[in-house]
Amino acid sequence: MTGEEIKEKPEVKQNKIAHKEFLRIKKLLKNIEKNDDLYGVVINRYCLLYAECFEFEKKREKMFEQLCDLQEKEDELIEHEEMTQKEFYGIENSMQKNLIALDRQVQSKRKMLLEIEKENIMTIASALRSVPKKTEKKKNPLMEALNGS
Repeated sequence: MTGEEIKEKPEVKQNKIAHKEFLRIKKLLKNIEKNDDLYGVVINRYCLLYAECFEFEKKREKMFEQLCDLQEKEDELIEHEEMTQKEFYGIENSMQKNLIALDRQVQSKRKMLLEIEKENIMTIASALRSVPKKTEKKKNPLMEALNGS
């Protein structure tokens, strides 16, 4: 271990969500005495990915709400001739494609997060298991005899 406390990158500090996640993880690592900057790059990257995933999920939720709202107003929009049925289905189809694209991005980010989580858990767990054993110095009987002990 480096002996240096984990440091937050400026881009993480500037992102409200990433910063909050960084502080949470830093506290957890400190509790198990693994708050070392050796993990710094990965933890910072994880926090940024976490924030990106959160933002994509929010966009996806908003897009889903807009799609539901559009679908609820289908009859009203077509009845009042604000759009044709063909235009409506074109807009609905486009929104569904955008929703699927956002969902793919969320899934991709989640996969990256999971890979980082698994790697860090295994690395930290391994470090916790491999506590170096303290060996007693063996006494040299010849040296003791020469020293008069």
